[in-house]
Amino acid sequence: MSVWRWDIFCTVIDNYGDIGVCWRLARQLASEHGADVRLWVDELASHRRLLGRDGDESVAGVVVHHWHPDASPDASADVVVAGFGCRLPEAYVAAMAARSQPPVWINLEYLSAEVWVEGCHLLPSPHPRLPLTEHFYYPGFTPKTGGLLREAGLLAARDAYRSDSAAQAALWDSLGSAPPPPEALRISLFAYENAALAALLQAWADGGREIWCGVPEGRVWKSVEAWLGAPLVLGRELRRGSLTLAPLRFVDQPRYDQLLWSCDVNFVRGEDSFVRAQWAGRPIVWHIYPQDEAAHIVKLEAFLARYVEGVPDADAAVLRQMQLAWNVGDGIVPAWADFVAALPRWREHAEAWCQQLAAQGDLAAGLAEFAKIKLK
Repeated sequence: MSVWRWDIFCTVIDNYGDIGVCWRLARQLASEHGADVRLWVDELASHRRLLGRDGDESVAGVVVHHWHPDASPDASADVVVAGFGCRLPEAYVAAMAARSQPPVWINLEYLSAEVWVEGCHLLPSPHPRLPLTEHFYYPGFTPKTGGLLREAGLLAARDAYRSDSAAQAALWDSLGSAPPPPEALRISLFAYENAALAALLQAWADGGREIWCGVPEGRVWKSVEAWLGAPLVLGRELRRGSLTLAPLRFVDQPRYDQLLWSCDVNFVRGEDSFVRAQWAGRPIVWHIYPQDEAAHIVKLEAFLARYVEGVPDADAAVLRQMQLAWNVGDGIVPAWADFVAALPRWREHAEAWCQQLAAQGDLAAGLAEFAKIKLK
């Protein structure tokens, strides 16, 4: 089998979302599809945090390059992926066109559950001046889209972790946290700054149920600290009523997966953590990336419509109320009360949804197959 070179270009916009997806894709293409992958990133600090160490720019079969204004990447790749529509260097595009066989050029788009995505997936877009054609590749939740990133054996690894007490103990140690008490409802909180958070934290503190909330380092810390009136410090848990807040050290992607696997409810944000939480098979609360004129709410509603297919109307209304309250900022306390009362049913649904998605092809395999067809 031919070994193809892939160039993946990534512009870091939201710290970890864009690079998180591109880094997972690059690793999977290298490890599962034998690809020779170069990942071009315009901001290496975020990548190094995801990697868990500094200085090593060749790892997991992927060579990572700093993509800066003076960089001159050679156009030797067989497949070129523009992550989330980022603009490739003009000289690189010209070199692509000058080759006797132009590379397969793919625009990897943002994830959406909207109906129109199915009709746009794989559509060609001829370059206005050069003999090149770009193809739009849309991740999604149906077989008519590009699917979601899912490594081979991911769900088996998840289930093995949940029965391995030593692996669980190692996770909490790496996060700088004591293991949550067994009787507590375990929540992971990864979000943007959120106007609804103060009321929700107060409801957790005032409620009668023990709640342990792990808060990975990130933008939501500002909102948590504003409610606390005190700084968060790694390794120092804070207790308010029935709520225990545990500030968690930033970790690499595999250990973040384990955190999601360890919790009963996962609050996630953007795209990468949103997808990973679905593979955890646990109830999720999604903080979708805010857009002008509330365009993100349309995307949220589109996902919810797919997610609750077959769910009784009353439960579907509860989930929609919770997700909208979290994203809009109003009505979070009654929304949470209804949501947590239905948690056992949402747990069953989350696992069924996970298995439904897993029955479809994964994004990396789909991209590899598309490239294979085009390169014949």
